[in-house]
Formats: sequence, structure tokens, C-alpha cells
Amino acid sequence: MSDLGPANDPSTTRFRLDIAYQGTDLNGWARQPGQRTVQGELESALATIFRRHGAAPGLVVAGRTDAGVHALGQVAHLNLTDEQVKSLLRPRGKQPVTDAGATLARRINGILGPVPDIVVTAASQAPDGFDARFSAIWRRYEYRVADIVAVRDPLQRHRTTWLPVELGVEEMDAAALGLLGLHDFASYCKPRAGATTIRTLQSFGWRRDPDGVLVADVRADAFCHSMVRSLVGACVSVGEGKLTAEELVSLRDGRTRTNAFKVMPARGLTLMQVGYPDDVGLAIRAEQTRALRTL
Repeated sequence: MSDLGPANDPSTTRFRLDIAYQGTDLNGWARQPGQRTVQGELESALATIFRRHGAAPGLVVAGRTDAGVHALGQVAHLNLTDEQVKSLLRPRGKQPVTDAGATLARRINGILGPVPDIVVTAASQAPDGFDARFSAIWRRYEYRVADIVAVRDPLQRHRTTWLPVELGVEEMDAAALGLLGLHDFASYCKPRAGATTIRTLQSFGWRRDPDGVLVADVRADAFCHSMVRSLVGACVSVGEGKLTAEELVSLRDGRTRTNAFKVMPARGLTLMQVGYPDDVGLAIRAEQTRALRTL
């Protein structure tokens, strides 16, 4: 399946899936031979559900996540043929079935098991023009860091990075604020051939929760590879007193990959939410996003 996924064929019906997962034992989103991934598990479930109803549908995701990264608000879409939709509406008992999306979510979750690390939290017929990837106007992540001051809760160990130092949250928050806006974030991304590193960082801030855990809230129109974990690592260096907020801006404007800070581990990162325009703006946004970004 290509990155663009299945075309929006007028003879099919597009469905939106809202997905949550704990990424600890998953090798990221994208299907990979011999590896357990979110896409691989979900598409295998879809192949089972529609094994008697034509080719198995593929998924297009709002944003790929790396190995070990979690999600509460991931979004994907798939296209179903009329035959596949009818199979979801076929009664299994005396009660009529009117919601194909609800049936689809229930059947996927049933295949994933009673205590899964992947859950389809909702499924529904998508509005015209909806594209999970290209219609999105922002993605929001959180990153959790427990420094030496924070409560170290073993129940949260899979989604929190522990550091044996005390961090200055006010300095980190000020440094994050200075990075906002439309910029080339090549210094904070792992390069991929043919991919732009120009992004609009819409919001970025730090807080210390009541248990002492530091939480970064990061939102952008899109993120390039390892961008969030790099931004977090840079701010952690400021919190440790190793770098200044001004140096983070200089590094960004240098547009060169650097080892001045560490990229943080995946386990602290969670995709919280993907934002979309109203139904009227979905197709327009998709066309805008397909265009190559420039400064």
C-alpha cells in the first residue's frame, strides 16, 4: 500500500476510525514484514472481517508514530465497497443493524482480543472530502518527564521518561515559547529523502502536574520524523542548564542536524488528538496539504 493509501473511489464508502494504543510492544504504526505494528494488526483484523467480501481494505493514517510511541487520538480512514458495507449491516439476531461504523468497531475490537494494546474507540462514515492524513489541520502530542522531584509511579512507567536530575520547568516553558511559528525544523528532525522539514509549530508549553511530572504539550500542522522528541530533548537540556532558550533558536535557524541535545525516548510520547476543519473545508484542506511547504 502506498503512503497515499486507497483512492476515494466514488463506488466505495469512506469510514473514519478513531484509535488508541499503547506502543510499548508495537514497532510503530506502519506495516513491516515480521514486525508487530498498529497498521499490521488492524489490517489483519479487517482482512478477517471481510475475507468473504472482496479485497481487504487498507488504512490511511493521520500521522505515523514510531516504535514505542502511544496514542489516545489517532485517526485513520478506509474505503469499503457496497458489498462490505452490506455485510456490516446484516442482522445477527432479531434486532436490525443500522450503524455500520459501530459494527465495524465492535468486530475489529473483538478480533484484537479482550485485553488489547490497540483499541478502535469509534468508527463512523466519513463526511465527503475527508482524508485522515491530508485533511488534518493539526496534531497534538504530550510528552511526560519525571525528574528527581516528581513522584515515580510504576503504573506510569511505560508512558513516562524518568531522569535523575531536577529540571527547571519555567526555563523549559520559556524556551518552548521561543520556537513557535513557521520555520524549517531540519535541526530538530531526522531527514527523509524528498520530505520537507518546514512546519508550523502552533503551540508548545510545559507544566508540572500535581504529582510533579513535567508534561510538554506540543501542537503543529504536522511533524517530521522525531521532531517532538527532539524538541522535548532540547528543552530538557535547557531545564538542566546545559543550553539556553536563545541557543535553541540559533540551532533551529541553523537548519543542520545537531548533537547538542539528546532525542528523548519514545515511551514518554503520546499522540493525543488530531484536528480537522468543518465538513465544508475538508477537501480544500486536503488539496492544500498535498502542496509542498515553503517558507
